[in-house]
Amino acid sequence: MIELVLSAAGSQRVRFAISPLEEVLGAVQTLLGLRGHPAHLPWVAGAPSLDVPELTAVLSARHYITEFLSPPPAGPETTAEAQLRVVRETPPHQVALELAMVDADLSLLPDDPATARDLLADQLEIVWDALLAPQWPRLRELLAADIAYRTRQLGSGGITAMLAELHPQVRLTGTSVLVDVRSRERLEIDSRGLLFIPAVFAWPNVGVVTVPPWQTSLLYPARGVASLWTSAAAPPEPLAEVLGRTRALLLATLDVPAATADLAHRFALAPATVSAHLTALRAAGLLASDRSGHRVLYRRTALGDALLTGKL
Repeated sequence: MIELVLSAAGSQRVRFAISPLEEVLGAVQTLLGLRGHPAHLPWVAGAPSLDVPELTAVLSARHYITEFLSPPPAGPETTAEAQLRVVRETPPHQVALELAMVDADLSLLPDDPATARDLLADQLEIVWDALLAPQWPRLRELLAADIAYRTRQLGSGGITAMLAELHPQVRLTGTSVLVDVRSRERLEIDSRGLLFIPAVFAWPNVGVVTVPPWQTSLLYPARGVASLWTSAAAPPEPLAEVLGRTRALLLATLDVPAATADLAHRFALAPATVSAHLTALRAAGLLASDRSGHRVLYRRTALGDALLTGKL
């Protein structure tokens, strides 16, 4: 059990962030069969083989994955490039410390920590470019939707409401967040606060970053993974005739919140066209919108659900 004690200062600094490199690590572990929701099987079947033996060796560990390979993001939506710079700037003594904690055969790695770090960073970039970058708009959309949902919970019911359905292994007791994992640790959350990181490939695991100097972070499975690799259901034909096919398709898609740019990319439409349709659907009460950082996410309302299913 890990106990994260929320001090007066730390409890005011609960925030969320998207971590591209966490998805890289999770994707590799999913391909290794060490984790992964059954919903990822279509993605696994189409994933190319990659020659990254040293990274694979590190990620074959079952109990500890180095923190420096997916440094906690400094902002809500960092980029893979920014995180890779942090990886390559990690001091050699920190690399050596974390690699020594890995419960796996690392004999393939160079003995020099700086050389090992640079090799692993290069392989992270290879995996990102081949596996994650082509799918990133879709993954980012799902992660942003999760954060918008958790933020609404946090705003309406505080951290108690948000943690109540975050993960079965996470609960709040008094001023402490308890995480039911193998490690035994009690940690005071400092003034940087507690960072929550949703992850597409995390299921069924929850993880905690506690190794200094990284910000204390809690990684958890994002919502909506079950439909990630499936195509949006076609809207009912009568509804398409009334609303128009594009508006009906957008309405059918938005059971999982999404931003204008992501929808434009998914359906190969101009952002201005998508924006006009979303505005009309929202004005009719069929969609609602929430802000997540600099992005506005649209989601279907109860009225939109009823119209789509014909249960008005």
